[in-house]
Amino acid sequence: MRIAHVFKAKGYRVDMRLVEAGALLHDIGRGRTHGIEHGVVGGQTARRLDMPMELAHIIERHVGAGLTPEEARRNGLPRGSYVPETLEEKIVCYADKLIEGDHEIGIDVTIDNFAQELGSDHPAIRRLQDLHREMTAVLGEKF
Repeated sequence: MRIAHVFKAKGYRVDMRLVEAGALLHDIGRGRTHGIEHGVVGGQTARRLDMPMELAHIIERHVGAGLTPEEARRNGLPRGSYVPETLEEKIVCYADKLIEGDHEIGIDVTIDNFAQELGSDHPAIRRLQDLHREMTAVLGEKF
């Protein structure tokens, strides 16, 4: 089955080839590290291999619900924002939060995991909830 290059629904345009490539390559940095920096390492790898900048951004912005410049600084990452911006970046980031190991999990499980790991008042939880609301509005309850 061939997926159309551009998906149009509810007035949104999504580059499905970019989403597919991002879904396949978002964890490429885990070949070098399994820490929070794997997104940045993966983005650097993508650039070194002359992959499109849009793909490098998906790879580096999928960690957690994205990392603000302050969170990046606190975690020793290069200066910048690693919060997903484009719809393709958000789709890959969100989908990544709904998989644990080899099975699907609900967003509530992911939010609970974030709360246990980061603390219930961490701003990443709000970003994840906002991302969930946006993705549900764009893609529907089950995509």
